[in-house]
Amino acid sequence: MDLHLQGKSVFITGGTRGIGLACARTFAAEGASVTIAGTTAESAERAQRTLKDQHGIDVETFVGDLSQADVRERLAPAFDLIDILVNNAGAIPGGGLTAMSEQQWRQAWDLKVFGYIDLSRMALPRMMARGAGVIVNVIGIAAEMPRYDYLCGAAGNAALSTFTRAVGAHATSRGVRVVGVNPGPTETDRLVTLYKARARQKFNDESRWQEMLEHLPFGRAAHADEMADLVVYLASARASYLSGVVVDADGGARFA
Repeated sequence: MDLHLQGKSVFITGGTRGIGLACARTFAAEGASVTIAGTTAESAERAQRTLKDQHGIDVETFVGDLSQADVRERLAPAFDLIDILVNNAGAIPGGGLTAMSEQQWRQAWDLKVFGYIDLSRMALPRMMARGAGVIVNVIGIAAEMPRYDYLCGAAGNAALSTFTRAVGAHATSRGVRVVGVNPGPTETDRLVTLYKARARQKFNDESRWQEMLEHLPFGRAAHADEMADLVVYLASARASYLSGVVVDADGGARFA
């Protein structure tokens, strides 16, 4: 299936690992020109080298802490040329209402919530002026399955889900699409670290971390490539009548 992504310019935040890195690999395989954003030069260069050495893929990099407004502003000129924006950066800690300080809440939302919103504020008017473009927000299933022990993340994800639906409905008036993906637990470095810690606590053996995932659909977490395939499809012309929607990609866990 031709996704008609050849020559498209794609910018991926949080593109140095996990779902973001998998998206970079998949977009590039479809012939797109990809730029990945990472917080440090080391992480960006490592991801760039991995893509080149393991997959023969060349990508550009942007280095900066996107939780900082002035760093986000540096990107504004680039959006004149970007066809597809994938908002993916963000790692909100767990905890209930008082488990995180006010500063931790604000720092977490500065990257994921306001990061997604501000980059969309930069990209959307330019895309609408051109009459073309796609924004894909990688959000998280906690938007639909809120838990008290992940309160900051669940509330932030719910805000981004609503944002995506409202902006996606508006954007179609000028030929632009805004869509979202709510991944369930996905086998990334962050998830492996989390579940190794839980396995140490339960079994005193971190090597048994995969046993902690057996309750999930198909008895496993999702693979980053599976989420990337969905993101790339939604960004493609094959999904040209989808906007203002958020796809829950949790294997049906919310209904189990």
